[in-house]
Amino acid sequence: MILESALLDVRPGLEEDFLAAFTEARPLIAVQRGFRSLELRRCLDEGRGSRFLLQVAWDTLADHTEGFRGSAEYQQWRELLHHFYEPFPEVEHYGEPLLRA
Repeated sequence: MILESALLDVRPGLEEDFLAAFTEARPLIAVQRGFRSLELRRCLDEGRGSRFLLQVAWDTLADHTEGFRGSAEYQQWRELLHHFYEPFPEVEHYGEPLLRA
């Protein structure tokens, strides 16, 4: 399993619109081959209420980078969500946990 992680900086004032669009977009990713789970969290730090952390668990890296990103659903995902971000997020992928507590 791999973990996709992205810090999403949403343009201030559009947070509720973003959340509504994300709710609409979520099923587009959930039907993808290799999709395991998704978490979207809002930053609680003062002055950071427009920042969200997206973490998506995939079976393999290719399930995300080739499968989802190459799909028709990804085009819909982009149309629904990408205009909210400033700057555009950097997406990173992580392997299995090296340590657990």
